[in-house]
Amino acid sequence: MSFKLCEMLGMEFPLFAFTHCRDVVAEVTNAGGFGVLGAVGHTPETLEIELSWIDEQVKGKPYGVDLLVPTSMDSKEESVTAEELEARIPPQHRRYIEELLAHHGIATDDLWEGAIVDGVGDGMREAGATAILDTAFEHPVKLVVNALGAPPRFMMDMARAAGVRVGALAGAREHAIKHAEIGVDIVIAAGTEAGGHCGEVSTLVLVPEVLEALKDYDGVHVVAAGGIVTGRQMAACMAMGAQGAWTGSVWLTTAEAETIPVVKEKMLAANSRQTVRSKSRTGKYTRQLRSTWTDAWQTEDCPEPLPTPLQNVLSGAAFRKIDKLAEADHPGAKQLASYFVGQGVGLMNQPTSARSVVYDFMEDFAAAAERLGVALAD
Repeated sequence: MSFKLCEMLGMEFPLFAFTHCRDVVAEVTNAGGFGVLGAVGHTPETLEIELSWIDEQVKGKPYGVDLLVPTSMDSKEESVTAEELEARIPPQHRRYIEELLAHHGIATDDLWEGAIVDGVGDGMREAGATAILDTAFEHPVKLVVNALGAPPRFMMDMARAAGVRVGALAGAREHAIKHAEIGVDIVIAAGTEAGGHCGEVSTLVLVPEVLEALKDYDGVHVVAAGGIVTGRQMAACMAMGAQGAWTGSVWLTTAEAETIPVVKEKMLAANSRQTVRSKSRTGKYTRQLRSTWTDAWQTEDCPEPLPTPLQNVLSGAAFRKIDKLAEADHPGAKQLASYFVGQGVGLMNQPTSARSVVYDFMEDFAAAAERLGVALAD
């Protein structure tokens, strides 16, 4: 099997690792995979610090950056003040959050302090995303990916000018076609099993559907995503025609990951049925670890989640309190604690390191390929 993406991007093994942790990026890239740093939440200044550190660790080996510039969101205009954003959050939503936290023994008197600041969601708009890309392209990144919707024209133009490849996630056949039509290099076919933003079609159905839809688009590579946490799953997707695997959840329980210990413990103990698709974190459907937080947003009396980025503000204020208290062993906060994770969490049962995950993928992939070879020989 020819690993075309390895030749194109300069990696050894076509395993992509999306993460918000620079340590995971460096470990995966140095082990032969391809680390991708999530830039959501970063400013150009903080991203500069992270990428400079990664450069020192990987010494020229390839890595990428992931942005989130949605096709639709509340307040697409370029400049939104804190006061304007605050006015758009209905009182009943604030009250619901306050009552939920209070029910779990969490004080809410300072809940909204610093929750709404100028610049919220700037990285999701053209001006903010352009500044992030300017910073990224001062470093030797090999790939930039848009995680929600087709990459906007300014992103495509900037990447082409910098000689950087472009990728985009697709949760449906029609999304993949849109990506291909604007000229992306990589379409990441992400099934509903995935953590974070996800659609409704399973990986096993979506990958061949996207491959068939894009067969006449020269130069577009398809990578599989959604619930992939082992090398045998990766091999199965590549047997269908994918050219690599895009992973995210599997890194969340590694020693290097940014996940708080309480949530890591929950993930290691969880089965594949203990995740849920919910709009409760971002205003768009994301798959998360089920907790009393996600349960609270599925009751009959809960308000409808707000659009992006307003729901981000609400959940962000809540989880700053929840995470801090959960780490201090607060029982109510531990019940609420959650994070984005895919259905593959049921196969994530042992604490490990990011480098070990890469090596396990390689070994499991090789064993699966050998089994397939034996089956074909028979």
